[in-house]
Amino acid sequence: MKKPSGKYKLLYLLLVSLFYLIACDTSNNTTNNNDNKSNKLEDIKKQGKIIAVTNYNSTDYFIYRGQPMGFQKELLDILAIYLDVKVEIKVINNLEYSFNSLINDECDIIAIGLTTTKERSKIINFTEPIGQTKQVLVQKKPENWLSLSKKEYNNLLIRNQIDLGGKTIYVQKRSAFASRIKNLSEEIGENINIIEIDSLEVEEIISLVSSGDIQYTVCDENVALVNKTYYNNIDVSTAISFPQNLAWAVKKDSDSLLLTVNKCLLEFKKTKEYINLYNKYFKNPRSAIMFQSDYYAVQGGDKISQYDDIVKIYSAEINWDWKLLSSLIFQESRFNHNVKSWAGAFGLMQLMPATANNFGVDSLSSPAANISAGVRYIKWLEKFIATDIKDKDEKVKFILAAYNAGPGHVIDAQKLAEKYGKDPKIWDNNVDFYILHKSNPKYYNDSVVKHGYCRGKEPYLFVREVIGRYEHYNNILTN
Repeated sequence: MKKPSGKYKLLYLLLVSLFYLIACDTSNNTTNNNDNKSNKLEDIKKQGKIIAVTNYNSTDYFIYRGQPMGFQKELLDILAIYLDVKVEIKVINNLEYSFNSLINDECDIIAIGLTTTKERSKIINFTEPIGQTKQVLVQKKPENWLSLSKKEYNNLLIRNQIDLGGKTIYVQKRSAFASRIKNLSEEIGENINIIEIDSLEVEEIISLVSSGDIQYTVCDENVALVNKTYYNNIDVSTAISFPQNLAWAVKKDSDSLLLTVNKCLLEFKKTKEYINLYNKYFKNPRSAIMFQSDYYAVQGGDKISQYDDIVKIYSAEINWDWKLLSSLIFQESRFNHNVKSWAGAFGLMQLMPATANNFGVDSLSSPAANISAGVRYIKWLEKFIATDIKDKDEKVKFILAAYNAGPGHVIDAQKLAEKYGKDPKIWDNNVDFYILHKSNPKYYNDSVVKHGYCRGKEPYLFVREVIGRYEHYNNILTN
């Protein structure tokens, strides 16, 4: 192409420069967009945790006898192991807030059994299905239902979807149930009054049907069947949809995360462990009975064990959250006061005989006396190893490690950390590394070590598990 000359030359040069500026800008934007799409998984790996939103209810996530449990919780644990990261769970129990949290990068994944729909697929990406169910109508049985024949019983309930015309149905806001009822209203050619509730979770709405405060709600059949085992006055036999897939959700630009999560789920779903996990929460009626038990935290409640009142009294003496002390007690004894370890430790706080003797208790002492002695031991440990640690959260970790392994091994690990250029007053990724490796001759034979070999994996995991369970307690309990 012949270049222009004369008065057109300047114009030509300006146009060429403008073309390259636009091209470079477009190229940069494309690169940035691609980076955004591929960085979510990398960010999760860097921060060492995946942040998940889930619901607190009798199947997804709850505390039973002090132990965090739930289908979604255990499935998230599998994913965390697969990704080699920790999982941080946030409880929202509000679909709209959950979607907003994902879109605003406040979480990495929504770990709820979400019905997969085209409408939702416009704003989120669904993972490989974690299960399948259909939507059912939840209605209260007639008062005299036990004395009725099957025909009489069915005549008093809605069995045909057409009969929902003119009825009022309460559902969770922004749920797939609301969309289904709207479509059903069109299909039957009659208005169905839909009231969407944004302050209650599905199981709370089911409880309103059981109590007679509302007449109808709609939910997934697997959840309905679980709730039926402890609300025996509800009927869940009327289907209002075909079978539908349930899945988790990730943000639209999280392509690499989606691929990895799908790979994990596909592999896990082929195992017997997946079948056992699903049956444990959705086909074993005991899961619902567990959720009613006095030994676990009910929605909006504050109960962990039968010793809560005692724990609250003594935790104040060391300025600990009572839930933190409860987590320590669960780790030691599972709240079984009569348990005795192979090494001779006994009681709720699993005190060794020599330690117990120093604080005036023995194996015949009461649960309250055992907790009191354990708390006084914690006070002593704080003075012995943590006087110069100012950060309260860090101090707790050092005390927990000393409670498990003894203060001498913790002091050795601090000295090793200082010798090898780490911070002796920071636990994570500093002192914890050296207590974990104190079973290695390189470290337990080091000249700064005074207390020799330590099976370091035990205190290392002890701290992580006590703190991790405490975080679960904070997720679920109200105070």
